[in-house]
Amino acid sequence: MTVLETIQRSTEFLDRKGVDSPRLQSESLLAHVLGLPRMQLYLNFQRELTAAELDACRDLVRRRGQRMPLQHLVGSVSFCGLEIRVGRQALIPRPETEQLVDHATALLRASTAPSPRVLDLGTGTGCIAIALAVRCPAARILATDLSLDALALAQSNALAHQVTQRVGFLQADGLRGLPDKAVFHLIASNPPYIPTAEIEQLQPEVRDHDPRAALDGGADGLDFYRAIAVQAAAHLVPEGALLVEHGDGQSPAITGLLLRENWIVDPPLPDYSGRERFLVARPTKPGIRP
Repeated sequence: MTVLETIQRSTEFLDRKGVDSPRLQSESLLAHVLGLPRMQLYLNFQRELTAAELDACRDLVRRRGQRMPLQHLVGSVSFCGLEIRVGRQALIPRPETEQLVDHATALLRASTAPSPRVLDLGTGTGCIAIALAVRCPAARILATDLSLDALALAQSNALAHQVTQRVGFLQADGLRGLPDKAVFHLIASNPPYIPTAEIEQLQPEVRDHDPRAALDGGADGLDFYRAIAVQAAAHLVPEGALLVEHGDGQSPAITGLLLRENWIVDPPLPDYSGRERFLVARPTKPGIRP
């Protein structure tokens, strides 16, 4: 069977299974099997697949039809131009979170601190911490997560991108696990924000394969923001900033939580689709400068 025939049959199969963008998914899986950039498939449409290549492709397409995420099947995702290993240990990084890194980078580059300290709260794969370490070599970053499995994955990603000298890892349940005197110039977080009752309505790729702890934000999706609003100021220097990502329609409620704790909150920032997705806030009662 040729490359083109394999793509066509795989596309038809995935379309019947209700997979979004079935042609793109088919091409991505076949490119992974052949070890080629996806666009090079177009230069090899008439190439005959070996029996081993065809078997490998069929297995991946079958599992994708069972709604296993494409990223889990190929083992990584491109994030801010970096290949980040993924797995069931942590949330698959989303394109919107690349914008969180963009905003964090701008905040760090505007800082007057020669070596700004950053807290990546709930690091997951480590994608935010690693991207910031690559973009801002002077920064020193602490990445925390409650899950030891997620931390192991994040550490392997940091090692792969040679930033382990500038990114440290700590198991912690939110901000409660930090040393009392730990203060930062920036706290960045993409916490769980899906209301508990809505998780069962998510796409199977998310509902069945992302860790529930990385999705479930409590009854209204705001549990983690409540904790951050109360606890984060004590871990920021006076000129520090908090940057969070949130779900659709949550900006007013999170802004209210922060204002009630005396934060100064900037207007919300949009994502690629124009939806309010990020908030930057500054403390009026920061932690003590070390």
